[in-house]
Amino acid sequence: MKTIKFTLFVIVVLLASTTQILAAERWLEGYKKVLVIGAHPDDPETMCGGTMIKLREMGVEVVSVYFTSGEAGIPGKTHEESSSIRTAEAKKACEVMGVRAVFMTQIDGNTEINKARYAEMKALIEAEQPDMVITHWPIDSHRDHRICSILVYDAWRQTGYNFDLYYGEVMTGLQTQTFAPNHWVNITKQHDQKVKAYYCHESQDMPVVQEWHDAMEILRGMECHGKYGEAFVKQQWTEE
Repeated sequence: MKTIKFTLFVIVVLLASTTQILAAERWLEGYKKVLVIGAHPDDPETMCGGTMIKLREMGVEVVSVYFTSGEAGIPGKTHEESSSIRTAEAKKACEVMGVRAVFMTQIDGNTEINKARYAEMKALIEAEQPDMVITHWPIDSHRDHRICSILVYDAWRQTGYNFDLYYGEVMTGLQTQTFAPNHWVNITKQHDQKVKAYYCHESQDMPVVQEWHDAMEILRGMECHGKYGEAFVKQQWTEE
């Protein structure tokens, strides 16, 4: 009798685990177009490149939006030189992921929040008409990340909450802070392609970035029963 009860207990645990794994993927279903808005070239790829690839494999249109062109991202280079190099790297990374690249007009290290910048972000999102947007978690040590997140959040409100808004993480602990996800994606099958994409950013110290993100993705993978995972927070809104 004890053996039967133990066997039933194991079956229940396995079924519950399977349900949790399926739930970790089911939330991606039904989307048709997704924007990933990152502050710099390499932010969309590192934040959620695996999810971007998975969505594209599901037939979703995915657009990688770069808030700046990385003008301040290469020591010893002028803003124009850095922008040219980093834009080319971002386009190459997007080719690896099979997604489209869009570049906004903010300046790396000198991003702004003002009336014109609010309007610019809203106009971009209205033009693209996504049903999901992923951007930076707003509590972050990098000012550009914070500003990007705030402008996206405001656009979500100003457009009448007509797309689902999710926040992702980058170099958690160093940049993203106090991140407690409520959605996960198993990217075990997409991990190698994600790494290939962000290594297109040859001007950056990608081995250091990979050290941070591999640790994060192993943790998030454990949370969704995979080898590698990515995690997100969904922004909620309750109508009055």
